Amino acid sequence: MSGWFRQLFAPRWQHPDAERRQQAAGQLDPQQQQERAVLEQLAGDEDARVRQAALARFESIDPLLTLIDSQSSPELRTRLAALLVGAAGSTPLAQRVEHVSRLTDQQLLQEIALHGDNQQLRLAAVAALSDDDEDALIVQACENGIAAVRHAAAVRVSSEAGLQQLCRRARRDKQVARLARERLNALRADAAQQAATEAERERILSALEQHGHHAWEPLYAGRYRHLQREWEALKDLPSAEQERRYQDACLQCRKTLTDHDAQQHVHAALDQRREDADQTREGLLEALEETLEGLLRSEHLAAQDIDSLRAQKRLLATRWQALSDQHAPDDALRQRYDRALEEYDRVGHAWERFRARAAELDQALTAGDRAALQALLAACAWPDDLPPTSLLARAVRSVEQQPTACSTVDPVQFQREVDELGALLERGAFKSASRLHQRLRQRLEQLPEEHRRRHQPALKRLGAQLAELRDWRGFVAGPKRDQLCQAIEELAEDTQLSESALDRRHRQLVKEWASLGDAAADRALSAHFRACSDRIHQRLAPWREALDAERQRNLEAREALCEQLEALLDKPDPEADPDALRDIRDRAREQWRRYSPVPRDQAEAVGRRFGRIRHGLQSLIDQRAQSIAAAKRELIDAAQALLDGDQPSQRRADQAKRLQQRWRALGRAPKGEEQALWREFRGICDRIFASREAERNDRAQRAQRQLDAMQALIDRLDGWQPAATADAGVLESAINEAEALEPLPAGRRSDGMRRRWSGIVRARRERLARLAVSEEVNRWQALQTLLNAHLAADAAALGGQPPDDVEADDSLGGDWLSAHRLRNARRREPPALHDVEESLARLRVHLALLAGSRLGQQDEPLRLAIQVERLNEGLGRELSKAEELHEVLRELLATGPVPAELWQREAQELDAILTQLLRLPPP
Repeated sequence: MSGWFRQLFAPRWQHPDAERRQQAAGQLDPQQQQERAVLEQLAGDEDARVRQAALARFESIDPLLTLIDSQSSPELRTRLAALLVGAAGSTPLAQRVEHVSRLTDQQLLQEIALHGDNQQLRLAAVAALSDDDEDALIVQACENGIAAVRHAAAVRVSSEAGLQQLCRRARRDKQVARLARERLNALRADAAQQAATEAERERILSALEQHGHHAWEPLYAGRYRHLQREWEALKDLPSAEQERRYQDACLQCRKTLTDHDAQQHVHAALDQRREDADQTREGLLEALEETLEGLLRSEHLAAQDIDSLRAQKRLLATRWQALSDQHAPDDALRQRYDRALEEYDRVGHAWERFRARAAELDQALTAGDRAALQALLAACAWPDDLPPTSLLARAVRSVEQQPTACSTVDPVQFQREVDELGALLERGAFKSASRLHQRLRQRLEQLPEEHRRRHQPALKRLGAQLAELRDWRGFVAGPKRDQLCQAIEELAEDTQLSESALDRRHRQLVKEWASLGDAAADRALSAHFRACSDRIHQRLAPWREALDAERQRNLEAREALCEQLEALLDKPDPEADPDALRDIRDRAREQWRRYSPVPRDQAEAVGRRFGRIRHGLQSLIDQRAQSIAAAKRELIDAAQALLDGDQPSQRRADQAKRLQQRWRALGRAPKGEEQALWREFRGICDRIFASREAERNDRAQRAQRQLDAMQALIDRLDGWQPAATADAGVLESAINEAEALEPLPAGRRSDGMRRRWSGIVRARRERLARLAVSEEVNRWQALQTLLNAHLAADAAALGGQPPDDVEADDSLGGDWLSAHRLRNARRREPPALHDVEESLARLRVHLALLAGSRLGQQDEPLRLAIQVERLNEGLGRELSKAEELHEVLRELLATGPVPAELWQREAQELDAILTQLLRLPPP
């Protein structure tokens, strides 16, 4: 079918001509299902007029909502907006509100919110607006014609940038502006509080991390708990990084505390061991002193007493040396030990002298050689306070007796020696009992007859006990000697034992052999035992030589160590650090233990030397520690004077920090005193820092009050608009009040306040300037009656009539009165018309420059000349715009006489310029 037939027989709504389709759309009924489908199809036509005609047929909103999902055109949106806002159609309000609540098209919702015919509809549209589109909410809050809608939109603006924009643009509704300012201030206050909390959390974290790297001090745990409580008191939650840093810092602090506790346990254990060592020393020393005192109080001194004393002294020396290697004794205990050794040496030397002459004394006593006894007693030099031995006592009595009585024996002394013999037999002291029994038998014949008969049975009975003890010793000692010979022979043949084990076993066997004495003595067994012992000695000779060499090297090392320490003590450094001296003491003790063993005959002497050195070193440590304690007391006094002074708190805190640095550099005072001094010093420093913190808090509170006052002043001036130039005093008062609040605390908030304050003051001054200009124009307009009278008088004078003065109202005064009089004077002596025309043109151009109006090309020379004059006049004092306008208007009033046609030509432009100057800025 050709195109002509298609045009002829096709429906009109499919006609190629857009006007025909538009006409067809206007005749379709949307109530009919088929025609509604055609209308929906035409709603998407390519021609805007057809679309508009098709959409105009719809009176229901539902089909259009269906169409807007599939096709969107400006006409469809316009029609749908008209139906929803109530400008077209008759859809009930409830249905429109329901449709609006389901809309998602933000642009359409804005249109409904701005132009809806009902407050409920507009509120529904604002509620359907997305929270992300704050610009749309700000537009509704500033431009909507219903206050409730503006408030509902303003409430949903939450970002700081949105609230700032709302504060600037919400000039129409002061309540919206106030709400925005309040929420903005609250948001800023929350941000400031959050920043302060974050800064406080960061401060606590930094303090905790620094505290974790500090060494332990008496208040370390209290400071750590204080920081923990401060951290837990913060209400907001920390970030993951802050929580990790907090846990790491706490772990470091706990490690410091744990290490200190462990160190304290170690020190406590050392102190306990030192105390135990001192108690052990004192117990051993008391036992030796008691033994020496017991010897002095006894009647006779026997070999068993000396053996017991020697054994006790060897035990004391060994234990004393071992304990001194660990802990040095105090001076008093060491002096007691030296006195006890001196007493022991005195007793020992006396005993050795006696033992060297005991046999000769016994022979001389038996022979009754009095001269020999005297010589031997003098050689023994037995101390007077030391109890004599039985032999010495008998020798002294024999010497002191008269020659005639030398053949008699003291019965009482004899009875005592008999009792002593019985005691020796009971103890099993065979050798001593045998010698005493032989001596008693020799002296028995010298007793008187009656005493001899009385003591003879007892002496026989004791002799039988002595023989029985001799037999028993031989019975026990015989097999024991065989066992010892067999054991030492096996030991001599054993090649698997080490030298140390061989030497230890050999010494034990020799000691057991010597303990048998002469019991069951056999010459062959003794020779065999001695031969095996010699073989072992030869085998151990290289090892003993090496051991002796090692002992000698250790002795030399100990002596060298003692010499080094003595050189240190001879010239001590007066500024030596006690901690360094303590380290020297501890390392010297370790080296002393390392250089062991040493020769036995020199071990005691070098040990006593090292003990005196350690005591001197400890005295030096105590002396330095006491000097440090004195220096720290001076620091405490300086800190107290600093606390009592009237210096600024920050300066006092800085000086207190320097005192703390000097405190740490001094070292440690004596134990116990260090903690007390530190507590006192730390307490004073804490009070200094607390006063600084209090002053800081006061300063911060003052700064906060200052900022709050400035913020209130800014809000008050921001909500105020001058209505007349007389209100300039309010602005100046506010400026004076702001200057009184300066200087503001340094910070971003203060900078923002200053910028906002400068903008508000500049805006208010500009408005006052515009008000002053407007008032000048108003005053000029109030002079129109006077101006018209002058124009009439000018016209009469220029018409040939005699010039007449215009009378002015008495209220006119100042510059206006002088201009009025000048106008009257110029009428009497009129200037040239050309000058008047040029003056009017000049004044018109000047007014146009003040108003900022555009000028024609012909006025360019006047504009340039006026600008040059303004610049030259502004060198002295720059006039305000109102003052300059006043001068121009005054000159305009004084200019004349003006012809009517000239004034008519200039008046229109002058009125337009003045009208432009009369416009005020928006409030």
